[in-house]
Amino acid sequence: MPLVSLAKNPVPSGATTGDFPGYDGAPLRYARWSATRGPARGTFCVFTGRSEYIEKYFEVIADLRRRGFAVAIHDWRGQGGSHRMLPNPRKGHIKDFSEFDRDLAAFMQQIVLPECPPPYYALAHSMGGNILARHAVATDSWFERIVLSAPMFEILAEKERVPAGLARFFVETACLLGFSTRYVPTGSDQPAEMTTFEGNMLTSDRERYMRNRQVIEAAPELALGYPTDGWTRAAYRSCAYVMDPSFARRVKVPLLLFSAANDRIVSSRAIEAFASRLKIGAHVTIPQSQHEIMQENDTIRQHFWSVFDAYLGIDANAA
Repeated sequence: MPLVSLAKNPVPSGATTGDFPGYDGAPLRYARWSATRGPARGTFCVFTGRSEYIEKYFEVIADLRRRGFAVAIHDWRGQGGSHRMLPNPRKGHIKDFSEFDRDLAAFMQQIVLPECPPPYYALAHSMGGNILARHAVATDSWFERIVLSAPMFEILAEKERVPAGLARFFVETACLLGFSTRYVPTGSDQPAEMTTFEGNMLTSDRERYMRNRQVIEAAPELALGYPTDGWTRAAYRSCAYVMDPSFARRVKVPLLLFSAANDRIVSSRAIEAFASRLKIGAHVTIPQSQHEIMQENDTIRQHFWSVFDAYLGIDANAA
């Protein structure tokens, strides 16, 4: 599927796009760009959250290219322009997050390592942050540093309705009874981007919220509805895995973790607890921010990029 370009969200110039086979041969969409300014600093690999797609990160891609980085990004299986897992393409589904781990390896081996300049860095949001945290304990990581924006270490949305322990018991039982591909209770084909701006849990920036909505309106095939019981079970299991007290102490790649002070999707307290156990890493809370820090208003985004630049040793005046 080609990249979707809108007047308010144009495709950054110089894109190379295509598909690559995931771990099981499923076609996964990717895009990559060269840096637009020197000095050349290597490549940032961008990893999106649940239900997201490459087009949502055009602004972030431009921000990284101006800092001297080439950029590579792909759509996770089951979302964006990649292979959908179920006959109903709106259902967000996965059996286990280890599938994402294997697709990450395929992306790096087939797209990034052969085509993109080293050294390599990772920038991941929400679900992508969970997946990259899982990778950060590897002894042979490809990445010099990993930046995680509001990583999904503990899910909050369900806790507004039922306690987390009960919610996890429910989806475990539902999957055991053969309902793994069913939507979670109250779930539907409705994408989160198509709700009203007022009361949304993603960003306080109306313009960026509406921009993302317009992408879905222009290309509804990019949209994703609610998760299935199977995806939710896999997410709970992966959150429990990374939040085990011993996990953070095994992290081998320097991490920079951002949490959003007004996050209602994932737990900022869980991110802080994870960071406190790291041997190599840092944690910053962004005041006033909702879950999607990189989709927030200019003031919040400037705070994010100022910390990012300091961490990577980038001259803010040159970026």
